[in-house]
Amino acid sequence: MVEQKEGTTIVLFSGEMDKAIAAFIIANGAAAYDHEVTIFFTFWGLNALRKDEPVKLKKVWLEKMFGRMMPRGPKKLGLSKMNYMGMGPKMIQHVLKKHNALTLPQLIELAQEQGIKLVACTMTMDLLGLQKEELLDGIEYAGVAAYLGDASQAKVNLFI
Repeated sequence: MVEQKEGTTIVLFSGEMDKAIAAFIIANGAAAYDHEVTIFFTFWGLNALRKDEPVKLKKVWLEKMFGRMMPRGPKKLGLSKMNYMGMGPKMIQHVLKKHNALTLPQLIELAQEQGIKLVACTMTMDLLGLQKEELLDGIEYAGVAAYLGDASQAKVNLFI
């Protein structure tokens, strides 16, 4: 009989840099402990998966506005506290570099290397007018039922 790995799932609802960093630190740590890990990105959490550069796509007016208003990628996310008109994220990035800690883009890359399932919520993508071409390569797309399937098999389920 094959022993099933422990499981960890994280719902990343927040689009704030510090919360996304925490989610990826936990996810990468769980993967290092040989857990099957899924991060399910919904609503503002999807911004962490956006590509840095704009992608030319045909969109209706409201979808274009959402695209312009939301941060484009992990480097552009604000902080949950002490954002200080964009200075907070720069300060956090400086502290990360000073302590040789991984940045959010590096944590995302490590997660992909470790085989962590990064799942974009398709319903939220539809609501916000996001298309697959706008998100990072190598991620999965699914609805809440797929997340619940992973969560029902996991011992650790977090909502960030």
